[in-house]
Amino acid sequence: MSALNTFMRRARRVRHSLKRVANGRARLSVFRSSKHIYAQVIDDRDGKTLAAASSLDKDLKGALPKGTDLAAAQAVGKLVAERAVKAGVKDVVFDRGGYIYHGRVKALADAAREAGLNF
Repeated sequence: MSALNTFMRRARRVRHSLKRVANGRARLSVFRSSKHIYAQVIDDRDGKTLAAASSLDKDLKGALPKGTDLAAAQAVGKLVAERAVKAGVKDVVFDRGGYIYHGRVKALADAAREAGLNF
């Protein structure tokens, strides 16, 4: 079994379990590449993105030395939480995708919690 196939199976399993416990809450989804980190708050009922942030945003790109470290993940988490609260979303479920809740993914989640999201 290839690594990508294993990753996709794990991501699908995580998302399936989130749908059962979501109770209408929006989903904070994380994507981590080798050079950047991205986060979106998604309303799955309407299929719309309510708030998004990444290490490529104009607000962050000049301030961050690189998009791959913990500082970038914390900045993205804080920014996506501020934008979500501004859009009227306080309660979300955290979708880590196929990633382990560790390192950059954990730093993004902790920063989003500190900035006002509940999950």
